[in-house]
Amino acid sequence: MVDPAAAALRGARKVVVFSGAGISAESGVPTFRDDLTGLWARFDAAKLATPEAFDDDPDLVWGWYEWRRARTLRAEPNAGHVAVAAIEARVPGSVVVTQNVDDLHERAGSKAPIHLHGSLFAPRCVAAGHPATVDAAPASDEGRRLPPPRCVECGALVRPGVVWFGEALPEQAFRAAVDAATECDVLLSVGTSGVVYPAAALPMIAANAGATVIQVNPEPTPLDEVCAVNLRGTAADTLPALVAAAWPDR
Repeated sequence: MVDPAAAALRGARKVVVFSGAGISAESGVPTFRDDLTGLWARFDAAKLATPEAFDDDPDLVWGWYEWRRARTLRAEPNAGHVAVAAIEARVPGSVVVTQNVDDLHERAGSKAPIHLHGSLFAPRCVAAGHPATVDAAPASDEGRRLPPPRCVECGALVRPGVVWFGEALPEQAFRAAVDAATECDVLLSVGTSGVVYPAAALPMIAANAGATVIQVNPEPTPLDEVCAVNLRGTAADTLPALVAAAWPDR
């Protein structure tokens, strides 16, 4: 099944790579609900990732996110991330849309991924919403409560720059993702479960607009029926093979 996927990729003028937690997990970044060890083992991830949790106990929530950020900094992009950057280099009109909150696509060479769920590396002011600069995350493997820094402009608390439960996706990012999905020739869905909406609608949007939708995932997902090609395998194994088949002269 790599051959028809490679042919579609090779003939595309614009590709959207839509990535989920699976590609980051291959770099050792735990999925959201798995990132609860040490101090955090007694907490429910869904209850830490809400505006209400931050209002009630900002030190607890900030400490957890800084712990996650420190762990992410120790991870390295894998061959799947590198292959995504290679696709961008081959198809200049390509766009990476990710549900992940790490920076592994950027570190692998992707230029400007659209972060639908925000980023661990984009903290912002609670009051004004503008970006805020913070010191490096602590190195502790156990994690600890940490008071959030204060905004240097207004003195309000700084919060993690991720999308919490109960919050809408960033309007500008989601609109850009929808536009990219509508305009692309190929949408490559990588390591995403296809169940988290509204992000999971992007492959359907692309298919309805006439794009070829290709899925890379070790297991079946609800996106199977939308996809023209389903490649069963991990991103780190499958994407380099797909790129090599699409551009054997690379």
